[in-house]
Amino acid sequence: MKLKRFKYSPILGWSVSRYEVFQTCKRRYFYNYYAKYDSEFTREQIDFLKKLTTVPLEVGNIVHDIHKKLLERLQKTTQTLDSKRFDEYIYKLTKEYCENKTFAEIYYHQQTQIKINEIYEQVRFCVQNFLQSERFHWLFDKAIARSSEWLVEPDGYGETRINDLKAYCKVDFLFPVGDDDCYILDWKTGKPDKAKHAKQLAGYATWASYHFDAKPENIKSLVCYLSPEYTEVPVTVTEADIIHFAEQVKIETEEMYQHCTFVQENIPTIKSTFTLTENTKLCEYCNFRELCGR
Repeated sequence: MKLKRFKYSPILGWSVSRYEVFQTCKRRYFYNYYAKYDSEFTREQIDFLKKLTTVPLEVGNIVHDIHKKLLERLQKTTQTLDSKRFDEYIYKLTKEYCENKTFAEIYYHQQTQIKINEIYEQVRFCVQNFLQSERFHWLFDKAIARSSEWLVEPDGYGETRINDLKAYCKVDFLFPVGDDDCYILDWKTGKPDKAKHAKQLAGYATWASYHFDAKPENIKSLVCYLSPEYTEVPVTVTEADIIHFAEQVKIETEEMYQHCTFVQENIPTIKSTFTLTENTKLCEYCNFRELCGR
């Protein structure tokens, strides 16, 4: 399955996460995407805070990367995993990730230390839930025959075009089954968020339709929750849903364009136009809270 490629252009690209930050707090959005234009704080200061991670975020990062390795291994061999060696691999990866990143919980003095063993147990729990699920065994029966065509977190950022607008919709796992069906699985290690996750899957279905000319009725989209147990929530996307989604992307993109002085070059308006959120409770979880004095 070959992805379409695009020439670089500086214009901003819509994504679920980008617009979510824009909606939540315009100042946080500025720091996330326009740090080089800030005259108050250095680029190094802002980039350092941007790179802060959290325990829940890191659990998700590690689980995603382990699933990627698992599925890539499955493309090469169907031999049973050595459980002891696999657990050792999970622990080693968890330790490596945790020791090489700065956690917001430590930086902002919410915790005195990061307990690697606890993160490892959470990661292992999520991965084992997937390995023991009916879906994992189903892959052997229904999808393995075309494993060479699997897309497992493909390189890049999932760039696509939605009615000629730049957008990013990067799938976790897309694979063909039979002659026509195309499955999309999206891993979640956190709490269910029906509206947000349905919007993400609509984006992935639109992405698959664009890149592979897949018909909406043949795209089977599943949100896969890995904790506290493995559960799946199907998201049905029709042709009408894709049209509606494209209209929504256009509206949201134009909202973000309004904070650009030169849209084609993605140059922002002055920082003061990126207002702080009125919901100060959100600041407790923001990496940039020290810059705003909240």
